[in-house]
Amino acid sequence: MEARDPEIQKELAATLQARGELGAEYESVLIESFLEKVEQRLDTTLDRRVRRQLAEQQMATARGARPAQPETFGERYALGIVSLILAVPLSAIGVVNAGIGGLVVAWLGIVGVNAFQAARGGGLFRRREERARSDWKD
Repeated sequence: MEARDPEIQKELAATLQARGELGAEYESVLIESFLEKVEQRLDTTLDRRVRRQLAEQQMATARGARPAQPETFGERYALGIVSLILAVPLSAIGVVNAGIGGLVVAWLGIVGVNAFQAARGGGLFRRREERARSDWKD
């Protein structure tokens, strides 16, 4: 449905004309009828978009591509945020107990955990071919 759908504009004009002819006592009925038509139009548009997206996903799966899995902000950055929050006490513990070597070990552990998570999710260490393939639409 476009921002200025001519069919909806015609329905609105007809509703306003009917209200002018019938009077204010039928206003709620006319508004409900118009809103039902708008809702049906939205449902039709949404159904069409969902079917198209499902067809595109099925085609991508048939071609052997991995289905796209949307990530939320929390799923993507939660470990990084938590590790940065824990970095301060871990750094302090490392420095107090082992000096600068403890600090280095603490930060190597933090970086290692985050690098492993990124590699497991395919974000940081994907092969060049996979990265190039995913950047181009078929």
